Amino acid sequence: MKFKLFEKFDYLLFICMLILSCLGIAFIYSSGVNSDGILVTKEYLKQIIWFGVGLVIMILTSLYDYRRYMRSAPIMFGIMMFILILTSIFSPKVNGARSWIHIGGFGFQPSEISKLFYIIFFAWYLERSQNETPRKRFLISFLYLLIPIGIIMLQPDLGTASVFLPIFIFMCFIANIPLRYILFFVCTGALTILLTILPIWESQILKRTIPIITNVFRNNKVIILMMSATLVITIIGLIGQILFKKKYYYWISYIFGIFTISLVFSFVADKLIEQNKFLKEYQIQRLIVFLDPSTDPKGYGWNLIQSKIAIGSGNFWGQGFIRGTQSHYRFLPQRSTDFIFSILAEEMGFAGGFFVFALFLIIFMRIIYIIKQTTNQFGTYIASGILGMLFFHFIVNVGMVMGIMPITGIPLPFLSYGGSALITNMAAIGILMSINSRRLDFAQAV
Repeated sequence: MKFKLFEKFDYLLFICMLILSCLGIAFIYSSGVNSDGILVTKEYLKQIIWFGVGLVIMILTSLYDYRRYMRSAPIMFGIMMFILILTSIFSPKVNGARSWIHIGGFGFQPSEISKLFYIIFFAWYLERSQNETPRKRFLISFLYLLIPIGIIMLQPDLGTASVFLPIFIFMCFIANIPLRYILFFVCTGALTILLTILPIWESQILKRTIPIITNVFRNNKVIILMMSATLVITIIGLIGQILFKKKYYYWISYIFGIFTISLVFSFVADKLIEQNKFLKEYQIQRLIVFLDPSTDPKGYGWNLIQSKIAIGSGNFWGQGFIRGTQSHYRFLPQRSTDFIFSILAEEMGFAGGFFVFALFLIIFMRIIYIIKQTTNQFGTYIASGILGMLFFHFIVNVGMVMGIMPITGIPLPFLSYGGSALITNMAAIGILMSINSRRLDFAQAV
């Protein structure tokens, strides 16, 4: 089937992406203007260049038959992981992480584009493994998740690594992997995080002793005893299930398996944190100020406090373009990247923020439409992975600047300054267009 550009071009996705990108360039420009009205950076010019490159890539990926990725998905993934390994070893440190490749005056972050490569590869595996048992399929999928996360954590880049989790969850759900396996993964992760931060919350936020935390979760002997007990109960549940085929034995092993794994992971994480091998000091402080910014209002809590002030000062209609005080008087750091939404909300107010929310909602609803309408499973899986990626970026970034999510350095799609993220997101839009234009095509790619 011949591809006719103007007949099958997804104008709705394109227009939403275009408006968001133009808003991003405008407020990156605004972020570079100081209190005297003088433009002190040229970041907006670089963003325009990256947008032009991204536009070409988006058009090319929309024209290219996405089904052809099936042939080279494992090779693409392997090459990308190899590049990530080289980057984590040889690239210079930027903001404490080895995650950038510099060419001339431009920098590129391979971990950004690796998310798309992972989505394509994982979609390839899910499409090929439909006849495997659900348990085997989920376990192998989980192993494939650990590869990019493990490599990116070597850099270390916790924010980018965390994006792979919602991609994995969204794609597993669409691939009809049993919900109990997905919930096991989610509950284990959530409980591990909770058990890991409890000692930090007690010592850094409350700054007083809580007996149950001190005597249980900070006592190595008690922790080891709890791990042993839950492990024994899990094994008994598994044996009971095998011998007696009773459903309640399965749920015993299921529930206590979550506790066992969470206790082990949190115990290891706490020990690595003590040795400064898992979370860096700034990452721990980001977590602390998320729980209570007042613990360090002039240090790590400064960004979050100033972001809230900027958003609140915008009121309904905003202070006007290039009239925001928090940005132009340099109270708000990282204005063009992590906190671009704060500037937008200050200068465009609630109305501007609502407009941005509406544009993202249209994009998400459009992707859901593509997922529902596509007849090719490979395309369905890719679209669901892109949905997970964009949705997580949006929720975490906006939640971060409002103080309802930890500060993780995850950019806001199409708006935040940065070529790697912008090009990756525009390429993703192009792939979605390719899927949508061929959603009713049952023929194989040639």
